[in-house]
Amino acid sequence: MYFIPRTVLILAMVSFLNDAASDMIIPLLPLFLTATLGAGPATVGLIEGVAEATASLLKLVSGRLADRGWNHKRLVVGGYGISNLARPLIGLALGWGWVLLLRFMDRVGKGFRTSPRDALIAASTTDRQRGKAFGFHRALDNAGAMVGPLVAFALLSSGFDMGHVFLWSIVPGALVLVLLLWGLEDTPSTSRPQAQPPLRWGHLDHRVRGLIWAAGGLALASAPEAFLVLWASDRGLILAWVPLIWAAASAAKALVAAPAGSLSDRFGRRPVLIAGWSLRIVVLTLLALSSGGTNDLVTWLLFLGYACALAATEGAERALIGDCTSRHERGTAFGLYHMIVGLAALPGALVFGSVWQVWGSPAAFLLAAMIAVSALTALLAFGRTQFPDKAISAE
Repeated sequence: MYFIPRTVLILAMVSFLNDAASDMIIPLLPLFLTATLGAGPATVGLIEGVAEATASLLKLVSGRLADRGWNHKRLVVGGYGISNLARPLIGLALGWGWVLLLRFMDRVGKGFRTSPRDALIAASTTDRQRGKAFGFHRALDNAGAMVGPLVAFALLSSGFDMGHVFLWSIVPGALVLVLLLWGLEDTPSTSRPQAQPPLRWGHLDHRVRGLIWAAGGLALASAPEAFLVLWASDRGLILAWVPLIWAAASAAKALVAAPAGSLSDRFGRRPVLIAGWSLRIVVLTLLALSSGGTNDLVTWLLFLGYACALAATEGAERALIGDCTSRHERGTAFGLYHMIVGLAALPGALVFGSVWQVWGSPAAFLLAAMIAVSALTALLAFGRTQFPDKAISAE
C-alpha cells in the first residue's frame, strides 16, 4: 500500500482548496470578458497568454531561489497569498484592462509557488513512488477545480451575478493560507552557499532537455481552456451550465491524473507521454470538425476528452524531471520546464485567438492539432536513449 508523505498530502489539500477558489472564476471569465466587458476572442487570448507567460518566467526565478537556499515554505505561502488576494477582485473590474492586471497578479503568485512546491514533492518521494505522488497531487488539484464550478453554479442559480461569484472565492482562498501556515512543516534554509553556478542549459540531464523542448512545442498547440468555454457557448451551451461542464472536466482530470501517474511508474514515462499527447491531437482534430454544431452530447464528450488528454501526462512530465535531477537543482529544472511551457503558451494563445477571430474556431483547432503533431514527432525523435522506459533517479 502506498503511503502518502505528509508534505505531499498537505500540498495536495492546498491545491484542492486553491483550485476550488480559482475555478469559481476561470470558467466564467471568458464570458465575463466578452458578454459583460465587451472584449473579443483576441483579448481573451492576450489576457490568458500574458498571465501564463508571467507565471512561467517567475517559476524559473522561484526555482533558482529555492536552489540557492531560500525557504521553500515561505515561497509557497507568499505565492498562494498573492493569488488569493488578487483573484477575487476581478469581480470589481470595470474593464478588461483591470482583468489583465489582476490576472497578472494572480499568476505572479503562481510563479512564486509552483517550482518550490514541486521540488518539495519530489524531495519527499523516491523514484518508484514519484509518479504516484505527482499524480495524487494533480488529482486533488483537479478535484478542487471540480468543486469550484459547482459552487459557482449554486451561486448563479441563487441569483448572484458573475461579479459576486468572483468575490465569494475569497472564502476557500483564506482556507488555503490557514492550511499552509499551520499544516505544512517548515523547511529551514539550507547551508548551501549563496553563490550558485551560472544557469547553463547544457548542464541539465539530456532527458530533461528533451522533455522541455518537446513540451514547449506542445504548449504552442494548446488550446487554452477558456476557448473551450467559448466553443461550447457557440454550440448553444447556456451560461448556467458552463460551471457544470467545467466541473465535469475537472472531475475527469482528477480520475485520470493519479492512474496515469502510477502507470508511468510501472511502464515508464515515455509510453504515457506518447499516449497522452496522441490523444490530445485526436481531440483537437475532432473539435475542429465539430465546430458549429449543436449536439449537446458531442459538446460534453469532446470537452471531457480534451480534459482527459491534458491530465494524462501531467504526472509523468513532472515525475521525469524529478527522476533525472539532483535535489540541489530540482527547483531550477522545474522552473525551466514551467517557464518554457508557459512562454510558448503566450504566442500559442495569441495565435489561437487571432485565428479564431479571423477564420473561426475550426481553423484555430486544426492549426493547434497540426502543431501538436510536430511536438509529438519531436518527442519520438529523441528515442529510447533519451527517454528510457524505466527512469533512473538522479539522487
